[in-house]
Amino acid sequence: MKGKSKGSKTKLGLPTVFLLCFLFFFAGFYGSALLSQDVPAISPRLRMLEMVEPDDITAMPHGETGEPSMDSIPFQILSWKPRALYFPKFATAEQCQNIIEMAKTRLTPSTLALRSGENEENTKDTRTSSGTFISSSEDETGTLDFIERKIAKTTMIPRTQGEAFNVLRYEIGQKYDSHYDAFNPAEYGPQSSQRMASFLLYLSDVEEGGETMFPFENGAKLTSYDYKQCVGLKVKPRRGDGLLFYSLLTNGSIDQTSLHGSCPVINGEKWVATKWIRDQGRLD
Repeated sequence: MKGKSKGSKTKLGLPTVFLLCFLFFFAGFYGSALLSQDVPAISPRLRMLEMVEPDDITAMPHGETGEPSMDSIPFQILSWKPRALYFPKFATAEQCQNIIEMAKTRLTPSTLALRSGENEENTKDTRTSSGTFISSSEDETGTLDFIERKIAKTTMIPRTQGEAFNVLRYEIGQKYDSHYDAFNPAEYGPQSSQRMASFLLYLSDVEEGGETMFPFENGAKLTSYDYKQCVGLKVKPRRGDGLLFYSLLTNGSIDQTSLHGSCPVINGEKWVATKWIRDQGRLD
């Protein structure tokens, strides 16, 4: 017959206690060290986002047509189809006002290049703004010359390939239905040169409406679209900001996604200076 046994106690010797304390100490030390380290995946991302300071940049030796200093013109890619870029604070408020003052007394109703079968009567509601053309040589303040040079730097297209500035005013209800800046020879006849890009400098803020729209952005609605609709990618006018987009693909053909228009102004007034850039030297 087995008797009841009492709970036995195991006695630990001094060497065993010392060994256990030693192991716990090192486990705690290395554990806290690991927990205090930064997560490896985060650090490289932060370094990638660091901006290079201007003092860290050294200008390279330049050619005869180059420039001795670095330029920093911020931009955002709005779209690849069409190629469209946005330039915040491209011009100052004073520069914008100078251009408006030059154009104010010269405004006439905006006109259209007509296609076969079109006339002034059946296209009178297509473009309802007023505007004028001003070349940089007419501007005694030097504002247009400065802007023109900056556009040339931005596009890397010689300024001699740009048309005179088309300064436009859109009042409440006025707009420009969707259209192409490039001229399709099948519709407009043979062209001695082609509009390859457009730079829009917004001269005023618009309280509501007046956006520049790209209804075919990324190939949307290419098969069916009402040219009077204000849809697609929309760029809100802000005084001093610039918008650059290309009307031609890199192979020289017209980019179908570059269709664009000006939405009706709902509240306020829209002023914009447009620089059309051609694939050959200036004709005017």
